[in-house]
Amino acid sequence: QVQLVESGGGSVQAGGSLRLSCAASGITVTTYRMGWFRQALGKEREGVAGFYYYGRTLYADSVKGRFTISNDNANNTLYLQMNGLKPEDTAMYYCAAGRGLQWWLPRSYNYWGQGTQVTVSS
Repeated sequence: QVQLVESGGGSVQAGGSLRLSCAASGITVTTYRMGWFRQALGKEREGVAGFYYYGRTLYADSVKGRFTISNDNANNTLYLQMNGLKPEDTAMYYCAAGRGLQWWLPRSYNYWGQGTQVTVSS
């Protein structure tokens, strides 16, 4: 059974940092395209960052330069380092695994975690 378990969310002030973790079981993250998504109030779920085969990384324009996605192969864990957080980053963050080609689309992913809440205050 595949499980993705996110952790590391919380409440921070603008300009602060958080590191989200996604511990995977039932799959090996190196054999999947991995991604982080977020869904804020009144918005659709959107792709934040992708970590694909051979270490290729992709980012939404809104987070590029502030967020970094990485993969700890030894622990089968995906990370999202979030620096310079802004109030507009407030959302539920989800990690996902799949094999689709369009990393920014939720339908490209087969497996999802339950999410971890990130709240950024002004």
